[in-house]
Amino acid sequence: MKAASREFWKIFLTASGTPLVVLAAAAVGATFSFTSCPDARAAEPIRWAADTESGAPLVFQDPKEPTKIIGFEREVIEGVARHLGRSATLVHNSWDGLIPGLSRGNYDVIINGLEITEERKREISFTDPYFVTFEQLAVRRDESTIGSLANCRGKKVGTLKFSLAQTMLEKFGGIEIVTYEAEPTAYEDLKNGRTDAVLLDAPLAIYNAKPNPALKLVGAPIGSVLYGIGLKKSDTELLAQMNGALAEMVKSGELRRIYDRYNLWNPLMAERFGDSREAALEPPTMYEYYLNSTNRERTITERLKLYVTFLPILAKGALTTLNISLVAMVLAVGLGLILALMRLYGPKPVAILSLIYIELIRGTPLLIQLFFIFYALPHVGIRLSPFVAAVLGLGLNYAAYEAENYRAGILGVAKAQSEAGLALGLSNRQTVRYIVIPQALRIVIPPITNDFISLLKDSSLVSVITMVELTKLYGQLASTYYDFLGIGLLVAMFYLLLGLPFVRLARYVENRLTPTEAKEQRIGLSKRLLGRALTSSLK
Repeated sequence: MKAASREFWKIFLTASGTPLVVLAAAAVGATFSFTSCPDARAAEPIRWAADTESGAPLVFQDPKEPTKIIGFEREVIEGVARHLGRSATLVHNSWDGLIPGLSRGNYDVIINGLEITEERKREISFTDPYFVTFEQLAVRRDESTIGSLANCRGKKVGTLKFSLAQTMLEKFGGIEIVTYEAEPTAYEDLKNGRTDAVLLDAPLAIYNAKPNPALKLVGAPIGSVLYGIGLKKSDTELLAQMNGALAEMVKSGELRRIYDRYNLWNPLMAERFGDSREAALEPPTMYEYYLNSTNRERTITERLKLYVTFLPILAKGALTTLNISLVAMVLAVGLGLILALMRLYGPKPVAILSLIYIELIRGTPLLIQLFFIFYALPHVGIRLSPFVAAVLGLGLNYAAYEAENYRAGILGVAKAQSEAGLALGLSNRQTVRYIVIPQALRIVIPPITNDFISLLKDSSLVSVITMVELTKLYGQLASTYYDFLGIGLLVAMFYLLLGLPFVRLARYVENRLTPTEAKEQRIGLSKRLLGRALTSSLK
């Protein structure tokens, strides 16, 4: 048994030297990210998190300058930061991960239409409300039977998941609820007849449904919704400072002017902030800017010009996607070979460990694994940067699949090949290294190429851990311009261009590794089959 173990480690170290170096480098890179960041000092920027795919008027891309993020919540947090003598830095994050990311320390505050609820108050602290609104029902323009929530019983109603509107619908009962990641898709489904109504916060309805000629707003205001800035419970000093800044902004009229520009001032806010002035302090310039920039028909020429402005943004996202995918695939290929060698040549306990890892990873969703690596590990003191977490999540996941590819390739090498090597006086280690693995690599190149293309597409999932890659940018642009088709085709083209060179490279390597005799036999067989087909057709 001891002799077998020694022989395994000889094979393991010789055959997988390079992957071990890769894994060591990844481990070193991860180690440097384990240390937690120090608390922000007074002069440092306030890091605020938002999901920019949420759309107007909260936080969204400038329709005329897509590289610029605007929205009334950006103006609010920048105003607060200015009163505190600090600047504000945006951290992109998916809506699902906003509160976990705050707990993890990825940013200092959340400001993204975060409704103050008792459930959330148990997890985080909230500032005093900076915005007060209500829920608004929207239906199709030709709908005449729905005018209130009571009319929605037995019908499909869309809303954002984990929102106060969803809670209201669940408590109301008798309604089939359809949840969405972003409101533009909710209103798009309503327009296309997939749902009967949409219930969302009034600002979202004013910007996304009211200007749409296919939709209309119906019914009286529903409930009362308070938006607050979310902080960690331990940040009591920052909480007090922000409340003071908000109070100053209310007193000076700065907050009112922001909402007037976005056409969002309403009686609920007038009552909350004690502002009885009926005349707006400023014209609704931002609301008109948004309507003029997005909600109109464009000619083909105008669309093409718009798409050209997207190219640098999408190219940057494609580069991020490519970087993550390449490093993750190197990790997957290296670790996959190690796992295959452990399972085939290792002692029984080592082989069992390899099998457990493979089955555990293949049996659980990649999305759950990413959440675990990025949000759960900090609870045991391991804090990874978004890039390292994305690479590890994808690499460790695909390593299980590559291990099975390698195992199939190694088992696909004829046993006589190993026997011939041993007969020539080669050791087991030399036989595996010089005879078995080179032939197995030739066998596994096609499936590895397929897996890389799959990994390239699965990299879209890393947006849940604050990485802004190609698919995330698609969601942001599509939600701003309501152009899911044209921008979708543009993004698909980028993915195609990313994948094609690697397909060509894999074919080139496969041809280089295939012996000349095998190529000639394959060509001869193809000619014979073609000849038979022609003969049969002539008969």
